[in-house]
Amino acid sequence: VQLQASGGGLVEAGDSLRLSCAASGGTFSSYFVGWFRQAPGKEREFVAAISWNGGSAYYADSVKGRFAISRDNAKRTVYLQMNSLKPEDTAVYYCAARAGPYTDYELLYDYWGQGTLVTVSS
Repeated sequence: VQLQASGGGLVEAGDSLRLSCAASGGTFSSYFVGWFRQAPGKEREFVAAISWNGGSAYYADSVKGRFAISRDNAKRTVYLQMNSLKPEDTAVYYCAARAGPYTDYELLYDYWGQGTLVTVSS
């Protein structure tokens, strides 16, 4: 599976942004997909994940209530809707996929996209 993340950009605090993760190859509909982010000078951290059929979603406490993950298997795309953005959300956002069940542990994800930069100004 090849993943391509897009949709990043420069926004102001309080704005919204939607990231997309487009997949090619493999049986995308059977994969758990997660979003991770890495802020400057910090380790990469889990943001959200969604089950193969979209029936279950998981969020980091820092984004719960502001971000929403969804997927369209027909379009082979997973989305991350980010609302009420804060300067601390500034990071490179990566999407990743795995063939197993839910985990927020990045090393258990098998496939990674190249990342898209989100910058939130105050």
